[in-house]
Amino acid sequence: MSTSHHIRTGIGGWTFEPWRDGAFYPQGWPHSRELEYASRKLSAIEVNGTYYSTFKPATFAKWRAETPEDFVFSLKANRFATNRRVLAEAGESVERFVGSGLAELGAKLGPIVWQFAPTKKFDPEDFEAFLKLLPPEVGGVALRHVLDVRHASFLSPEFLALARRYKAGTVFTDSDDYPSFADLTADFVYTRMMRTDAALPLGCTPEALDALAACGKAWRDGGQPAGVPLVQADDTPEQRPRDVFMFFISGAKEKAPLSAMALRERLADK
Repeated sequence: MSTSHHIRTGIGGWTFEPWRDGAFYPQGWPHSRELEYASRKLSAIEVNGTYYSTFKPATFAKWRAETPEDFVFSLKANRFATNRRVLAEAGESVERFVGSGLAELGAKLGPIVWQFAPTKKFDPEDFEAFLKLLPPEVGGVALRHVLDVRHASFLSPEFLALARRYKAGTVFTDSDDYPSFADLTADFVYTRMMRTDAALPLGCTPEALDALAACGKAWRDGGQPAGVPLVQADDTPEQRPRDVFMFFISGAKEKAPLSAMALRERLADK
């Protein structure tokens, strides 16, 4: 099926000691040029540093300048917006993060990940109040929001209905520890693979990579992957092509770039 929608494959961050000296970056590659290299081997990076610190507009502009035209950054929203007892009171933190210079990335700004603590339970009223705080754009750049919830109480049709109402994505998490959502709630799909194995040459078996590639293609082309369970059994979202973001995060992190490149090759994501 011909589509203008993309499947982007990537990793979390680009500065990690075990990726150096030939493991991913060439032997002796300058640390200052690691983003340049990573962004030409992959098509997206999820930035974790924005979860802990506030970055300046000049930093986002520098990232934009150092990466290829079709590259995308996904940014993890600052923790002060999500790690709180009452989410409805997060307005100031949301505004501070969104207004910190994200628009400098322009078309290279991918989804914003709002990650919640594993202890944060689903409170429908408070969670909807939080979703109302998420702006649709900043500085003329459209924003896509994705919800990384980590408590089993979110595994409910009510949460999915809220996500759809506010056009927010839910994270398909390949993990033993966190809930996962293959249910489609937005016009994009966001996945975080967290089971890479250090004992495997590519971090994943060829069969697992083939299965992930099949999932990515099904989502991109507007369908649901075969055999992937849904939270809402009668889930029937609009069948339309979607952008797909597939990140290798955590697990055996030293293998993440190799896993992402192997998946990219299977998807012909070039």
